[in-house]
Parts: sequence; C-alpha cells; structure tokens
Amino acid sequence: MHPDISSRRHFLGKMLALAGGSTVPFTLNLAAMGNAAAAGATDYKAIVCLFLTGGNDHFNTLLATDSGSWNEYQRLRRTTDSGSIALPAAGAGGGVLPIVPNAPQAGRTFALHPSLRPLKELFDAGRVAVLANVGTLIQPTTLAQYKARSVATPPRLFSHNDQQAMWQSSQTEQTASAGWGGRLGDIMASANGNAAFTSISTAGNVLFLSGRTVRQYQLSGTSTPAINNLGGSLFGVTASANPLRQIVTADSADPFLKEHAAVTTRAINSQATLSGALAGIGAVADPLPYINPNTGVAGVNPLAVQLQTVARLIASRNALAIKRQVFYVSLGGFDTHDFQVRNQADLLARVAHAMAYFDGAMANLQGADLRKQVTLFTASDFGRTFTSNGDGTDHGWGSHHFIMGGAVKGKDIYGSMPVTGLGHDLDVGSGSLLPTTSVDQYGATLASWFGLSASQIADVFPNIGNFSIRNLGFMG
Repeated sequence: MHPDISSRRHFLGKMLALAGGSTVPFTLNLAAMGNAAAAGATDYKAIVCLFLTGGNDHFNTLLATDSGSWNEYQRLRRTTDSGSIALPAAGAGGGVLPIVPNAPQAGRTFALHPSLRPLKELFDAGRVAVLANVGTLIQPTTLAQYKARSVATPPRLFSHNDQQAMWQSSQTEQTASAGWGGRLGDIMASANGNAAFTSISTAGNVLFLSGRTVRQYQLSGTSTPAINNLGGSLFGVTASANPLRQIVTADSADPFLKEHAAVTTRAINSQATLSGALAGIGAVADPLPYINPNTGVAGVNPLAVQLQTVARLIASRNALAIKRQVFYVSLGGFDTHDFQVRNQADLLARVAHAMAYFDGAMANLQGADLRKQVTLFTASDFGRTFTSNGDGTDHGWGSHHFIMGGAVKGKDIYGSMPVTGLGHDLDVGSGSLLPTTSVDQYGATLASWFGLSASQIADVFPNIGNFSIRNLGFMG
C-alpha cells in the first residue's frame, strides 16, 4: 500500500488494481471534466433538493379544476362521506387555490392544495414553476410498450427504496453507488476553495449526494458539533496532555485503520473550518412559527430549520471560497395509505411554509439578493394512485413537482398535464401515471443552469441520451 494514501478513492483504487482493474483512466477523465466546468464558475450557484419521502399524492397537490376534470375528480375521490379524500372546491371553506399559468392550456383550469397558499403566492410572483408528470424512466415509454414489456422500464416500480434510489441516482438500491447530486459535485468541486463543502446534507447520509470522488458533508440541526472531549481534560488528564486526538487520528499500516484515521482527521478539520466560517456570518433570521392547519397550534417546522441551516451555509460561501454547492433536505411521512386528508394537509403546509421562508432568506442574505443564484426543487419516491383505498392512496409512478428560485421561469406548468380520471393512455393501473417526463430530463435542465456542458450532463445522467428533449426550459 502506498504510504501517502489518504482517501477512500485512493484506497478503492488500490483494491481494484490488486483485483486487476484500475480507476486511473476514469479519475483522470473526471478531473479533466471537472476542471473544464469549474473554469467558468466565477459566480455562485446552489441547487437544493427537497425530498418528500414516502411518495407525495400529487393528485391532491396540483388539480385540474375545469368542469369535466373536477367532476371526474370528485366522482373518483369522494369514496364515502367519512372516508373521502376529495378536496373542497375553490371558494368553499378550505377550498383549493386557483392558479393561472402564463401559458394557458385550452379548456383546462388548475388549482393547488389549500395548504399551499404561500406557494401559490410564489407561483403568482413568477418564482415557482410546476413540472407535471415527471418520474423514473429509462427511455420514452407508451402504455402499450409498458404493458408488452417491449422497452426497458425502471426495475421494481412502486418500491419505496428502489424508486428513491432511481430518483436520486438512476439506479436501483442494489446497484446504486453514486447519486446525480454527488456526480454534479464531482464535476464542479474544483471550482471550490474547500471541496469538502461542495455537497451537504441536513438529512443524514443520502444516496443523492454520494459522489464518485466527492464526499457529502452531513449536518444535523443548526450547529456543527465537535467530537466530545477532543481538546479538553479527559479522565483526569489535562487538556495539554489529552491523547484522544492522537489516538483517533493515528496513522497505521493497516489500510482500513488508515482510512478510518483519514476520515476522522477530515471530520475534525472540516468541523473547525466550518464553525469558524459560520461564526463570522452573523445571524440568519429564524423561521416564523408554523401553524398546523388541522389544529391551529403553532410550533417549529423542522423542514424550515433544515433550510435555515442551508441559508447559513450559503451565507458562509465567501469565507469558504465556494462557487458551486448541492444541498439535500427532506421531510418524511408522505406514504399516505391512511388519514391522507389530515396528514397531507399538515405535510404540504410544512413544505409551503419552509419554501416561503427560504425564498425570503435568499431575498436578503447579508444584504444580498441570492434568489437568482439558488434553485430549490422537489422530488419524491413516486406519485400515488388516483383511486382511493378508502382513507388514502397507494403507490403510483409519475407525479408533479415544484421548482423555486429567481432564475426559474415561474408561473407556468411544464411537461404534460394528464387527463383526469381512469382508463386513459397514461393509466398503468388505478390511475397511477405513466410519466411523460423523466427524472433525467428534470435533473439535466438544472445541471445546464448549473454550468455543465452537454457531455458532462451525459456523464451525470446516463439515460439522457434516450430523450430528444434534454432541457425542459423552466430555467432562465
């Protein structure tokens, strides 16, 4: 083992070499791609993935409200008086919120869930767009092809773990090793003075931010806690003689112990660097209290706290010499097989509250308006069925999502809004939607805005070559 090995990439490269393989050609190619992309990264840009874990019911998030669509919606979702999952009409108490896209769709009107009023305001202001019926696809697929199994489709559809992995990496849980957020970080990391803070998660270790070379930095809450007792007295030993740091970072001839020490050393150094940068930025305003729409009780919205942490990290970009960052935040609970009306109302209210808070934070971050430089997008395991199981819905496929930011061409619905009902040419069963737009197209549009070239986008999104449209046009 070479004596100066200090990273997992080097270690794995050595192991592959022993097995008869080599990572050198790939590493050199990736470095060249990253340097080329980073050369043009003179400004700051960030992408924030907001993952709605569990599979959000998009049919109650964005609704078609023209008379034909609304009547069919009510017929299929008003199952019983006690178990109906249909929402009230616009104008009724707690009714849906009409929106008017810039590009009208003949004969159709639309509305958002009643809990999404802050998002409606952002949509009307032109800073939020909707992408309709997006989901995991290998290639464009028709219903006939899906039923005949004549083209490649994502494996293990309707499985939480596998479809989360497909959304985040274009591969299943069993085969995925790097997510497309991490692959973006791989290419753009050389633009950053401190690559350790290229990819950051506030929701634990996630596939989305796992890179081939770049490691994700994980934060919990709003602080950057250090290893306990690392610099103070320990078991009667004075601080000056405390041996803990030496023990946990000691070099070793054993490759696993060596790698463990390298990881620990990086963690210690990164924590010290980030703590110092955050200490110098001043305060970022706390989110206002969140009001639960079901109970009227005010409280703390954990999702808004995650986005406050992201805002603080963005505020420290100059101190850390950062030009490109990818973030991941998440909110769970969207697997609404039961109690959907109550639970989704609360969940979507949290989403709208947190997104509106983040928009405001970016509008005046240390006196600067960064909304054109920061883009947030939503994602989820999958959509859900149109039919109800009585009090909720089951796992689906395609779904509708939001994109927010000053660079977003907002107040529009992109993609193809499906027919409301059952038995149409996108219904794969129980109203579950066959996607008309792929996650690769969604991500490629964001990556193009981020500064990647066509060849770099093809490296990040392995299926993008199967689609004729590779930029969906929702970014300026």
